[in-house]
Amino acid sequence: MPITPANATHSPSSGTAEAILLELVDDEGVTIGTSEKLAAHQPPGQLHRAFSVFLFDEHGRLLIQQRALGKYHSPGVWSNTCCGHPYPGEAPFAAAARRTFEELGLSPSLLAEAGTVRYNHPDPASGLVEQEYNHLFVGMVQAPLRVDPEEVASTAFVTPDELARRHAEDTFSVWFMTVLDAARPAIRELTGPSAGW
Repeated sequence: MPITPANATHSPSSGTAEAILLELVDDEGVTIGTSEKLAAHQPPGQLHRAFSVFLFDEHGRLLIQQRALGKYHSPGVWSNTCCGHPYPGEAPFAAAARRTFEELGLSPSLLAEAGTVRYNHPDPASGLVEQEYNHLFVGMVQAPLRVDPEEVASTAFVTPDELARRHAEDTFSVWFMTVLDAARPAIRELTGPSAGW
């Protein structure tokens, strides 16, 4: 499936622009409809399906990314390895694997479900709202990164202590700590007690 920027449209054979759609869900995560991507993020926000990926190296360090400066939402901030939205009808697991490959050029190893979390985070910088039913995934990085600069400005592997220092000094996405805390039980299971997560 091709990479599609968040604010892009494409022209089917009819010549009309087709917006990117997200799945709207109820509080239990059941699909109840669709909405155009930007509209779903306009205040007060519409609850929609999303995913967040946390990948680790063999030393138990978390791969974080700095979002590209050209992104319409939260440009230049640090966040988890990969996050995004499934297309309507696309399984969250498949979307997570697809976007990890599109953004970072790698296919995660041992990618596993790590639960779900629901949140409502307004982003003061953009004025947009992250009201999401987020499917969490954890896995391993076992291949070199091939980063798409249109999506990712920078990457880093961090220990828990290094992440705490970065989080105090740099700007992170409004959803980052919520999804990280929700994924911690699965992260600890994957990385083991010595990694410190």
